[in-house]
Amino acid sequence: METYSKPQMLTQQYLEPERAKDLSRSTPLLLSETESDTASEISFQFSRHKKSPSMGSHSSDMASVSSVSGSILSVYSGDFGSVAAQGQVQFALDYDEKNREFQIYVSQCKDLAVVDEKKARTDPYVKTYLLPDKARMGKRKTSVKKRTISPVYNEVLRYKIEKMVLLIQKLNLSVWHNDPLGRNSFLGEMEIDLASWDWSNNRLNWYMLKPRSLSTLNCADHRGVMNLSIKYVPPGILGWKSPASGEVHIWVKDTKDLPQLRPSGVDSFVKCYVLPDTSKKSYQKTRVIKRDSNPIFNHTIVYDGFHTEDLKDACVELTVWDHEKLTNHFLGGIRLGLGTGCSYGIAVDWMDSTQEEMAFWQEMMTTANEWIEGTLPLRSLAGKRKLK
Repeated sequence: METYSKPQMLTQQYLEPERAKDLSRSTPLLLSETESDTASEISFQFSRHKKSPSMGSHSSDMASVSSVSGSILSVYSGDFGSVAAQGQVQFALDYDEKNREFQIYVSQCKDLAVVDEKKARTDPYVKTYLLPDKARMGKRKTSVKKRTISPVYNEVLRYKIEKMVLLIQKLNLSVWHNDPLGRNSFLGEMEIDLASWDWSNNRLNWYMLKPRSLSTLNCADHRGVMNLSIKYVPPGILGWKSPASGEVHIWVKDTKDLPQLRPSGVDSFVKCYVLPDTSKKSYQKTRVIKRDSNPIFNHTIVYDGFHTEDLKDACVELTVWDHEKLTNHFLGGIRLGLGTGCSYGIAVDWMDSTQEEMAFWQEMMTTANEWIEGTLPLRSLAGKRKLK
């Protein structure tokens, strides 16, 4: 069993300024990562690390032990509702079989809303995403056209993607006003279900721009849910059988409704750290469950070396990933902690638990040696990582 060691003398005075700044950073934009990359940026080094063999007779009944070791910024951030959606956009869709490339030919817009009425100004551009996993393929956008409500683009936006994967996506195309200060204004959008698209139709067509749809907003947020249980075993609670220090047990049961990245489902696994320790040798993970958007992991992780006072400064970070040969793609995660924004006296962006996550952690803290069950929504996680 691996042992939690509380960081020593964690003060701004003790740390070099740049090092202290690094300690407050965490998760990357998480579009992809290599197998050994951590989900959080800060890296305190703790004591020795040993792993115990997996336990259980069932193939999915696994256990691991370890020492204790924001978000993908919303792709829909911007100014909604201050400008009424109006006007039309003209574009055509095509798929290049030879190059395995999805092509969106954006021709023009007309009759867009005026954003700055005093200056009679709109500086529009077109942006696209493939849903439901907008982060996986990223956004594409046209150039910005200045001072016009009827911009002409004649630009092609391209996605390298297999046809069978494309057919389970939706195209979200939106028009925005470009603000020099970064507060861009939403001018309208439209969506196309590519599964039902007539691929023989590669002609230019006009489409009405609509207000932000509820389905798009839901898709922006929904990454699935995780079913899990946690418990804290304080030192001494079991009498002479008690461990010398406290233990946190994490039982990852399953996840449901993960983003459908491929027709066959996703090949998912779960990573776990107990922040602030993110050393590579300290992290734990489940096995990969293939081709399943509702994978059952049934994996238990145990961290020892805890004192009860450490629970207010620690944060369990569980992240779900889609496994591929060359890279792993972030699907969503949760952070169990008090959400105070600080750990051992240092401001950190990973101490950002939601109300549900905080309540779950607090119940564990106040209910010794009992499993606390919960179902928590997966979410994007704050921060930006430097790859090491």
